[in-house]
Amino acid sequence: MTFEQPKIVIVLRDDLLAWQENNVTAFLSSAVAAAYPELVGETYRDADGQEYLAMLGTPVMVMVADGGRLATFRERAATRGLRIGVYTADLFATGNDVDNRAAVAAVATEKLDLVGIAVAGERRVVDKVVKGARLHP
Repeated sequence: MTFEQPKIVIVLRDDLLAWQENNVTAFLSSAVAAAYPELVGETYRDADGQEYLAMLGTPVMVMVADGGRLATFRERAATRGLRIGVYTADLFATGNDVDNRAAVAAVATEKLDLVGIAVAGERRVVDKVVKGARLHP
């Protein structure tokens, strides 16, 4: 899917520890890159020709909100047909992707203990989904 004016937003629950914020942001950024490879830029090269990994070509906004708002944002994204990435509190206790997916699969949508979500899409639509979040300090 190509976005004319893409926007990527990660919203973190506002009571996370610093290491948790970093962990959730990293995992959710990778979810966006995996779901939307067209948002990934070109390979980087320095003046000597050394190559470095490509990164997302669109800035990633990191915001915060309380847990209730995260659930609201998930619902808004779903009603607008947007795919989102989720990170739940249970994932802090797992150590691999298989266990992560099993932890999410074990909980009904409305009962997910969301600590972070990622959403990518058209700027105006994403802005409506995350309305009420504030920029990460």
